[in-house]
Order: sequence, then C-alpha cells, then structure tokens
Amino acid sequence: MVPKKIFFTKGTGKHRDELQSFELALRSAGIEKCNLVKVSSIIPPKCKIISKEKGIKELKPGEITYVVMSRNKTNELNRLVSASVGAAIPKEREFYGYISEYHCYGEASKRIGDYTEDLAATMLATTLGIEFDPDKAWDERKQEFKMSGHFVRTQSIAQTARGDKNGLWTTVIAAAVFLEE
Repeated sequence: MVPKKIFFTKGTGKHRDELQSFELALRSAGIEKCNLVKVSSIIPPKCKIISKEKGIKELKPGEITYVVMSRNKTNELNRLVSASVGAAIPKEREFYGYISEYHCYGEASKRIGDYTEDLAATMLATTLGIEFDPDKAWDERKQEFKMSGHFVRTQSIAQTARGDKNGLWTTVIAAAVFLEE
C-alpha cells in the first residue's frame, strides 16, 4: 500500500475533558470520522498534494487513515500551545519527500511553520547530498535548497491556541493525511 494523495489540515478543540478536547480538534480538522494511524515522515514518490476540502470528501467513516500528526494540549490559563507539520518535496517526482512534525509552547504559527519546513528540507537535503550549513537562518538555507534545483516546494501548516480562561483543556493538531486511490 502506497498512498497516492496527501492533504494538510489543522484544528483546535476546547473541553473540560482532555480526550473530548482532542476529539473536538479532530472535528475542527475534519478527520474525526477516521481511525487514525500515526506513521513516520515519508511522502511517497509521485504522491499528489490536494486541498483539504477535496481530501476530506474522499474520507469514509471508519476507514483506517494514515497521518503524520503533531498534537499539543494545555489546561493552563492563557498558555500558548502550538502544533505544526512541514513538508519538503523534491523536483524529481520519482524521489520521495519528507514530512516533519513539531509541537511546543509559546511559539507563534509562522515561527513553528518555518521550523517544520526547515526540518523536512534538512532531512531531504541530506538524502540528496546537498551541502548546507545547519547554523544558517532558515530563509538563507531555503534559498540554497531552491537554487540547488532539487526542491519543488516546501510547505507547512500550523495551529496555535491560548489555554482557555476557565481552565478547559485546549488541544491543537496539525496533520498530513494520506489517501489511497
């Protein structure tokens, strides 16, 4: 089984129960009706990226669905929780790409989105033999990767939320969802 399509989604949920908060985050992301199986971080060769809207329409209730998911939660007043997944896809469509996941506290969406793109691009670069300086800022390395001719694109999706003022559990998720034909 090799997935043929992938889409990216995110969600947030708040509830007095931690598990229900997670369920609401899955609903917000549109993937609550599936039996989710977390997998590692490879985008298969020739895997087509589709929109969230198209991807959700293809999901069937109860199906086993493979995801790369980042998840974070808090029940602390006003604490910022963040989750993100990033992807790096090579120019040569016969080669595989990478997905990275990251979750943290106190960081904004843009920052963790860039970070997960950087992680995925770094993993891909090492498999392609691209030289890079890991101490350079992501914006500099992003240009080097693109100029090497190996990358078609990097992208990320991130979700942040502040802990509920009444102490409800607040959960955030970001996911790359794989689909078969």
